[in-house]
Amino acid sequence: MSETARDPTTADQVGADGTPLRVTATPAAIDLIEELRAEHGPVMFHQSGGCCDGSSPMCYPLGDFLTGDSDVHLGTVAGADFWISRPQFAVWKHTHLILDVVRGRGGMFSLENGRDKRFLIRSRVFTEAENTALEGACRI
Repeated sequence: MSETARDPTTADQVGADGTPLRVTATPAAIDLIEELRAEHGPVMFHQSGGCCDGSSPMCYPLGDFLTGDSDVHLGTVAGADFWISRPQFAVWKHTHLILDVVRGRGGMFSLENGRDKRFLIRSRVFTEAENTALEGACRI
């Protein structure tokens, strides 16, 4: 099934290996990612943990934001890697993140800033079965 055809809010989203996906994207988010990629080349995301831009998902040109041992790779949305800080993952590890788009200003350093639309995270708590299936994945 293509990523654009996937309902980002359903509980039955799994990867090719049958493991639940930790992050998905709405069609609007996928469209904006494609728009940004056309202008900037490959992009990646880091889920901000606060500070300047609150807890917004931040979109960067690939290579502009360096990840390391303090970050956890949650997955890929529309071909863009999605990362989160290790301490924030410890709090959100039971949560399915859904990348969406709403009207408003983007994060100051995020690529969508200045477009009158911004990325936003919606979420739902994983089911008990999903949590069991995810044990050992993205370990902290």
